[in-house]
Amino acid sequence: MTTGELNSVLDSTAAVSAACAAADDVDRNGRFPFEAVAALRDAGLLSASLPAEYGGRSSSIAELSSVARELGAACSSTAMIFAMHHSQALTLRFHATSAASVELAREIAHSEALLASATTEITTGGDVRSSTCAVETDGGSVHLEKNAPVISYGEYADYICTTARRGPDSPPGDQVLVVCPRTETTLTKTSEWDTLGFRGTCSPGFMLSTDTSADHVIPADYATISAHTMQPSSHTLWAAVWLGIADAAVAKARNEVRKAARRSPGSVPPQASRFADLLVLHQRFESAVTDGISRYEAFLASGDTEPTIGFSVAMNNLKLTASTAVVEVVAAALTICGINGYRENHPASMGRLLRDSYGPALMVSNDRIRANNSQLVLALRG
Repeated sequence: MTTGELNSVLDSTAAVSAACAAADDVDRNGRFPFEAVAALRDAGLLSASLPAEYGGRSSSIAELSSVARELGAACSSTAMIFAMHHSQALTLRFHATSAASVELAREIAHSEALLASATTEITTGGDVRSSTCAVETDGGSVHLEKNAPVISYGEYADYICTTARRGPDSPPGDQVLVVCPRTETTLTKTSEWDTLGFRGTCSPGFMLSTDTSADHVIPADYATISAHTMQPSSHTLWAAVWLGIADAAVAKARNEVRKAARRSPGSVPPQASRFADLLVLHQRFESAVTDGISRYEAFLASGDTEPTIGFSVAMNNLKLTASTAVVEVVAAALTICGINGYRENHPASMGRLLRDSYGPALMVSNDRIRANNSQLVLALRG
């Protein structure tokens, strides 16, 4: 998709400009990127993945990934917020099937609400497919308390999509997703967010307590939501963000090589051969992301409600591949830029990009993904 085609569907120019302008300050102060998120809201980009009949744009995974990539090159934190938000919004698109949940999705689209998620729990060791907390139902209302080690941008979200056991007597894997309005939810901070990278995602731990309408419980089992939507959309949109980080690193390296060439007309600067090698890494990364997006779009177009084991393994592998490729590309670009890339006060600085590039392998740990793959492949045929 060309930039012109993209902007005819999703005009991300203002949001990218705002992200670029604020990126260094967001990173330096570990603050929420208010400007960029406001620009996303003003451009109608927060509702983009929701159905057009609800007030959204029914945007495809490819379109959302293109915006995520642009934002990733401008401000990694803004891009991750965009990606995480849409993994939740897509859940409403595909699984809000009751009249009440459809009305909720309409309201979220109309207000350009920001969605966060609380899918991990302090007692489950990061396993998103297991919950200790449970939904307690009282007539038309539900009560939920969850000790979440991480809720990205939870303090700034309008709704927090929270997993829990279906009821107090349900087993850990029998989960539902509750869309908790921030106005009906209390967050008590239990940790601080002072990290190497993705500092603007503002992801400390919270004790979450909510009393909300039973209509805010999504009808589908979370097992279905996770396999059909949450896992593949997260991995494709995250991978697009990380590719954007790699794009920014390659652009800085290219500028340094061109400057070196201008200083010595008629000769090839020594960095040029390393830059050619860097492009191989970058193109391989880009191909993996493009293939992952196409694979997910083909699955959605098929109308299947349950992915195959092979599809789930492929989506996991996309996350593994992208999270290691981004480090390789940024580190190689730093070598090309040399001391200028090492300086924090130089246009070629790789500091923020390098620090952000190490986050992907740690968020939903690659070790956990590999362990999940090892279980899946035992049942994989052919």
